[in-house]
Amino acid sequence: MVKLDSRDIVLYPLISEDAVTLIEAENKLTFIVNLKAGKNDVKRAVEELYAVKVAEVNVLVTPEGEKKAYVKLEPEFKAADLAVKLGIF
Repeated sequence: MVKLDSRDIVLYPLISEDAVTLIEAENKLTFIVNLKAGKNDVKRAVEELYAVKVAEVNVLVTPEGEKKAYVKLEPEFKAADLAVKLGIF
């Protein structure tokens, strides 16, 4: 199996009302990721690209055919701080 590059795994952060609520309430960020990427790939990519520690990753495929990843950060890292860097907030 070919190892995907981190920049090929995380396509873009998702900005929605629900995503903002997750940032504030649960320290989670939401990304649209490559369909071929698994949870471990997403964890590795987010940690490499954004210099944070990931506690948990959940993924799902939307009805539109996109793969959405919910990334919960370790408590010492704030999702709100990363969201500001990414231009979400």
